[in-house]
Amino acid sequence: MKTLTEQTDRMTHAIAAAYGSWTSPITADLIVANTISLIGTALEGDDTYWLEMRPSEEGRSVLLKQTPDGRCAEMNALPYSIRNGVHEYGGGSFILGDGKVFFSNNADQRLYCLAEGESPRALTTATPEAGPEMRYADGNFDKSRDRWVGVREAHQGEDEPTNTIVAVNAQGEESVGQVLVEGHDFYAAPRVSPNGQQLAWICWSHPNMPWDSTELYVADFQADGSLGEAKLVAGGPTESIVQPTWSPDGRLYFVSDRTDWWNIYRWDGEAANGGTVEAVCPMAAEFGFPQWVFCMDSFAFASAERIVCTYTQGGIWFLGLIDTVSGELETITSPYTEISDIQANGDRAIFIAGSAISPTAVVQLNLKTRQMTVLRSSSDLEIDPDYLSEPELVSFPTSGGEVSHGIYYAPKNRDFDGSLGEQPPLLVKSHGGPTAATRSSLNLGIQFWTSRGFAVLDVNYRGSTGYGRAYRERLKGNWGVLDVDDCVYGAKYLTERGDVDGDRLTIDGGSAGGYTTLCALTFHSVFKAGASRYGVSDLTALAEDTHKFEARYLDSLVGPYPASKAVYEQRSPINHAQHLSCPVIFFQGLEDRVVPPNQAEAMVDVLKDKGLPVAYVPFEGEQHGFRKAENIKRSLEGELFFYAQVFGFKVADAIEPIEIANLKAKQF
Repeated sequence: MKTLTEQTDRMTHAIAAAYGSWTSPITADLIVANTISLIGTALEGDDTYWLEMRPSEEGRSVLLKQTPDGRCAEMNALPYSIRNGVHEYGGGSFILGDGKVFFSNNADQRLYCLAEGESPRALTTATPEAGPEMRYADGNFDKSRDRWVGVREAHQGEDEPTNTIVAVNAQGEESVGQVLVEGHDFYAAPRVSPNGQQLAWICWSHPNMPWDSTELYVADFQADGSLGEAKLVAGGPTESIVQPTWSPDGRLYFVSDRTDWWNIYRWDGEAANGGTVEAVCPMAAEFGFPQWVFCMDSFAFASAERIVCTYTQGGIWFLGLIDTVSGELETITSPYTEISDIQANGDRAIFIAGSAISPTAVVQLNLKTRQMTVLRSSSDLEIDPDYLSEPELVSFPTSGGEVSHGIYYAPKNRDFDGSLGEQPPLLVKSHGGPTAATRSSLNLGIQFWTSRGFAVLDVNYRGSTGYGRAYRERLKGNWGVLDVDDCVYGAKYLTERGDVDGDRLTIDGGSAGGYTTLCALTFHSVFKAGASRYGVSDLTALAEDTHKFEARYLDSLVGPYPASKAVYEQRSPINHAQHLSCPVIFFQGLEDRVVPPNQAEAMVDVLKDKGLPVAYVPFEGEQHGFRKAENIKRSLEGELFFYAQVFGFKVADAIEPIEIANLKAKQF
């Protein structure tokens, strides 16, 4: 076990040094070499499973199995990587069934069956030269018919992909599956009832996103394995439903925001009127997540009478137990502030969790004793808390007389202080999505900055999740306006509070957060530098050239296209680059289909022509988000190097220089 507390050169007194120049043990090398991403959990009998993505193996996703005696084994050997490309973002890439693992393989997107001790066996056909590429996700095992039931996405040529729910035989010849449900643009969460007689699923169609409007259906299986007439259970134009789940006694539960908050509901399908829906535990709290990826489970059944769940209030996630008979919620004392991917089985539950001072981990909970055990940590580092900045939840006034939220991290490093009569530079982070939220668990990517003398504000701007549907919908028609205002007002708030240097305000973000970043730099003069990771600069290009899942996302965020083309042009930073007056660095994956490289490259060209300092760092083989260790390191260190050149401080790290166009000596 490596530990950062074992420092042979510990200093007995903090040294006064310029902010940004502090030496930190939290290096980019340590972050990428000792950190994995935990992205899925499962239980079968007494065995525990989790999926981990390893940057050190070029982003390969590996399924681990742990037996009750603590032995741990990898299920998928090289070259298999468990990941799917449905909706481009994937999720729900494996399930357990009948002692086997069913998984999607990243390289060919085929569905495989894996029995322990055997080689994976393909269940679906390879993509023919002239045929569609089939992708598979979010499966459920139909035990009575020995088949995988899940979402299939068919890609062919320039046409929009077709999404359906299909059944794939676990035995016999390879196939593309039997279509069970079709007709909507999108499907998710097909779930077979415990008695094998019914299937539940959710669906939605353009221009809606799953957090705008979804519908929940149930249908009976016919003798031949097809489905009978579908019955609408819940959902509609102003209701978002996620995670339909059958209880052990065959009742259908789901999460709905019909009363502004994502709460847990139950459907009584046996009622004389065809079924009634009732809230299980109504609260002003969110029991669900925006469905960017499949299988984001926020609750699970330990028994028919007991639900293990997580919910968020004010940006913090809590762990709870719900009595399904009384509806009473018991909050379980926990050291964690981020909890997801809950599974339960009898007297134990597992989930992925993290806190402000501990890395994300797979955690097992004994429901009898309430004892929690870490099964797998995302990092093998033990970090001295004197190097860690603890988050402060902040709410601050913003435009329109409203209030926005964020998480503030002050600079912290036990070896240094900022007693040179200066205030620290501030890095404002705008999260992606934009329908998402920042996290309060330990983020070494943030601690990388704070341990070097930067302050960080992670903004949950209007449009973020976790604060109810009304707050989430404030961004409708206002993307590029209200999110940007909140970042600007947050930076001003900390400046006026005396926490940071108003002349050294920076901002960065990835994807949608990159768009917010570029808007803030283009349409406001508060920030003095910024960094965009695969960010949007041209809304018109995004509307005309993106993938199916988000093809109509901008209809609600900006306006229907092309009817609102003038608004798209008005809010596109690329069309107003003449207003930019500060340096920007761009990091871009060259295989990104969500935000194609031409968006970053067009912005770089404009900035070069304008004579502004600009840097462009492209990555071969990367898609939307960086998975390779060397690229994660390069983007983190490159941004620090860029700010050092802009603000004139010397970094302690040995960083390979970034080529910066138009940067003149002593210009800044």
